[in-house]
Amino acid sequence: MLALKLAFRNLMGARLRTWLNVFVLSLAFVLVIWFKGVLNGWDRQARRETINWQIGGGQYWQENYDPYDPFTIEDSHALLTDSIQKEIGQGHLTPMLISQATIYPQGRIQNVKLQGVDPNQKILALPSEYLNTTDGGIPAMIGERTARNSKLSIGDFVTIRWRDANGTFDADEIRIVHIFKTDVGTMDMGVVWIPLKKHQEMMRLSNSATILTTAQEAGFRGPFTGWDFKDHAYLLKEIEAMIETKSIGGIVMFLFLMSLAMLAIFDTQVLSIFRRQKEIGTQIALGMTRPQVVTLFTIEGAMHSVFAAILAAIYGAPLLALQAKVGWKMPAGTDDFGLTISETIYPAYSVGLVLGTTLLVMITTTIVSYLPARRIAKMNPTDAIRGKIQ
Repeated sequence: MLALKLAFRNLMGARLRTWLNVFVLSLAFVLVIWFKGVLNGWDRQARRETINWQIGGGQYWQENYDPYDPFTIEDSHALLTDSIQKEIGQGHLTPMLISQATIYPQGRIQNVKLQGVDPNQKILALPSEYLNTTDGGIPAMIGERTARNSKLSIGDFVTIRWRDANGTFDADEIRIVHIFKTDVGTMDMGVVWIPLKKHQEMMRLSNSATILTTAQEAGFRGPFTGWDFKDHAYLLKEIEAMIETKSIGGIVMFLFLMSLAMLAIFDTQVLSIFRRQKEIGTQIALGMTRPQVVTLFTIEGAMHSVFAAILAAIYGAPLLALQAKVGWKMPAGTDDFGLTISETIYPAYSVGLVLGTTLLVMITTTIVSYLPARRIAKMNPTDAIRGKIQ
């Protein structure tokens, strides 16, 4: 208790030097918590949107399907067996058929992924109900990104060409009946959505599909011959890898800020020991043991982190709360990178994040404060009183 009182008095006596160190350290607190909060918010939003729009409770892929190999799409289809049809009828599954096609907007050529979906499905947030129309042409809907790149609007007709399962090329006109907005780029970029039955008819693949998406509350529905089930751990691993990559930048920023703060504290401790050598010698001569004096100086350095945490809470808590409320708006064009990212990211802070950051900074500060204080143990009190340091 006495060491704490002495440490507090000494820090208050240092005045500006103490508060400069505390302010730099508080910036490390606030910026690290803010950056991790942004990544946590991005992770939560990306997961939620991907589940709602694309993967539901998981997906069954036809055994030949590989989304990264376009050459597999031609053979990536299988019949919907009676057991699968039963699950579809109960609302546990919704099928999709995928093929490649080419559209010709305004005389230009653009390769697209043609995806057939049940207009009456309720498993995904995809507004497929707009495909329930027969007013001229094949009803189709596209995302905002595809509409922007293709310069297409609702009501436009555009020629589409495809090759069916027999290798025969055919063409027809599709009519854009709806343009939707989504944060999931893979549901938008270069994708044209049409009714599943019409797609099966075009491809000469009656009662066939490429992907079976399960309802969120359903998940795995048992093994189906010729189909591989992909759970959330597999389907969301790209998002995890992306967030982990971004975290590396946060670690670099954290190390940079901590290095500045720790260097300032280390230098302060060294200078303090040099200037207060007579005080140290007097304390030892009056009966304080060398370990007690080392502890005193270590506590002085560690108290910087305590004051920094208090200062960070005073100005950082309102700023972080405001950021979590209004969000962080992403720059224009970010959605064209193919990332699952919202226009505005709302940071998510947790008790574990705040306590973990605080504990890490306090431990680091204590260690850095102890290193120069070890020199006190080698001091001769007589020489220290006389102003000499060995």
